[in-house]
Amino acid sequence: MKTNLTRTAGAPAGRRPSFRCWAPGILALLVAAVSARGQDLFLQRGDPISPDIERIYTRGLRYLAGSQADRGCWTGTRGSEPAVVGLAVLAMLAHGEDPNFGPYSDAIRKGLDFILQAADNETGYIGASMYNHGFATLALAEAYGCVDDPRLGPALEKAVALILTAQSENDRGAWRYSPESRDADTTVSGAQMVALLAARNAGLAVPEQSIRKGIAFFHSCQAGNGGFGYTGAGSATAPCTAIGTLVYALAEHRPTTKLKSAFRHLEQIDLQRGQHLYYYLYYAAQAFFHVDMEAWRAWNAKNARLLAETQTAEGSWDGRQGPVFSTAAALLSLAVNYRLLPIYER
Repeated sequence: MKTNLTRTAGAPAGRRPSFRCWAPGILALLVAAVSARGQDLFLQRGDPISPDIERIYTRGLRYLAGSQADRGCWTGTRGSEPAVVGLAVLAMLAHGEDPNFGPYSDAIRKGLDFILQAADNETGYIGASMYNHGFATLALAEAYGCVDDPRLGPALEKAVALILTAQSENDRGAWRYSPESRDADTTVSGAQMVALLAARNAGLAVPEQSIRKGIAFFHSCQAGNGGFGYTGAGSATAPCTAIGTLVYALAEHRPTTKLKSAFRHLEQIDLQRGQHLYYYLYYAAQAFFHVDMEAWRAWNAKNARLLAETQTAEGSWDGRQGPVFSTAAALLSLAVNYRLLPIYER
């Protein structure tokens, strides 16, 4: 498969250029200080982290780490898919867990090992679907430079090159189930777009033309009311609308009429409804956060209450895609409170 990707000048293959990766030892001290003082925790600039959110999050992390298999994945529904493993790793990194020496470092490294071993040595294709490839690539992009592993840079380059090549051969300039797909849908395409944008943040030279082509596909799937459909502009769904809004927010340099319309539709969605709840929460949290901070604060409070009420005694959440995916997605919907990964910065 032909590679049409280059790194930003000065970015080594094994390590990404600098981004802020919180020293988890510092994070641990801050959390301890909060417990000692009984005060809210302020991380970076912005809003305080409520003790309730911290409690929910740490319970979820303990569930993920405690149920992980030795080979880095999880058992049960979807637990062995690279996409789910990638999201679980992201949930740990997004909390500021030290990937090299902290209490979750073994879980993070085992998860990344699983993703790297699932990648095709020649093409860089990760897993058996572009769903898996997109989310796994996102995990590599966010781990690159934060995790001391020289394999990450080359694997990320190959993974991004495959996404770009698949897009170039797609009739709609987007993505679907396999790299050879000629049609496209917003869910698979959203995963690839976010992965590309994260890789660009990491210092890889992702062509602007590829981002523009992806945005054009999302334009074709946006209805007049601002919502997004699965393969076209009809029958807008909550997850697709959240995905489309986030893609616009991350890719556009200024608010556009289409982004404003998408966000208005997103604001009307009841976050407690729908059979793909956790998938929606994962994308909606980021979309609200990147578009409107005041709206995000209100939405975030509702989401935190919902997740507190539905978290199981063992720290997980139940969903049709299995507890590992549901838990990782639920935690990542809260991760914007911490703002520790580049993709969660405004």
